[in-house]
Amino acid sequence: MPNSDAPLYSIAELAREFSISTRTIRFYEAKGLIAPNRVGGTRVFSKRDRARLMLILRGKRLGFSLREISDYLGLYDADPLQKSQSELLLNLVSQRLDKLEQQQRDLTTTIRELRDIQKQAETRLAEAGSKARRA
Repeated sequence: MPNSDAPLYSIAELAREFSISTRTIRFYEAKGLIAPNRVGGTRVFSKRDRARLMLILRGKRLGFSLREISDYLGLYDADPLQKSQSELLLNLVSQRLDKLEQQQRDLTTTIRELRDIQKQAETRLAEAGSKARRA
């Protein structure tokens, strides 16, 4: 049972705070990413649960999979010095950056191609308009 002086949160409070559904929180619980205590059958989230939820949401926002987030959170409990956690985080972030940089290059190429197509279409329309006026 958590320390009675520690702040406790209901599922509705956390859902409201993080602008997510209670269903999302229950999903993360079912996946073992958070483990709230229960008081009379009601979920009660500790400050630690809130911090873990914040890390989960940040990881999702940054594009990490639930598996990667789970691995990261698991190391937090296993390594008090957080060396393993920091090494994993560095590896995950490096991989994610590589992937995003490749996507950025791909998007730049696609945008350039679309602008070329747009210019060609505008040129054809302008030429067709001037020919129609001459006729």
